[in-house]
Amino acid sequence: FQLQASGGGLVQPGGSLRLSCAASGFALDYYSIGWYRQAPGKEREGVSCITGDGTAHYADSMKGRFTISRDVAKNTVYLQMNSLKLEDSAVYYCSAEESYGSSYCDTRYGMDYWGEGTQVTVSS
Repeated sequence: FQLQASGGGLVQPGGSLRLSCAASGFALDYYSIGWYRQAPGKEREGVSCITGDGTAHYADSMKGRFTISRDVAKNTVYLQMNSLKLEDSAVYYCSAEESYGSSYCDTRYGMDYWGEGTQVTVSS
């Protein structure tokens, strides 16, 4: 059971990045995948999640600029981040929990399985 986040980097304000979360050892059809982030000195913050049936949910503050999607064939979940701001700088993590057929997930709560994070730095 493994989650590997990638795609982070340095981007200027207003730029875009697409993060990837490659899952192995389980099938996305049965798990919700969540994206979280944590900036230095701050608490972990939920960003977005997508359920086993492909239903996407977003934290209120993330709606509009971030889009979560997945490729079941590649067993990979993506987070497209547009119009990036300085305050989006953080380590971004992906995580997983069994969805049990639910169309609901909520990143206000942590999930069961976590991968290593990928650093996103927004700077001019």
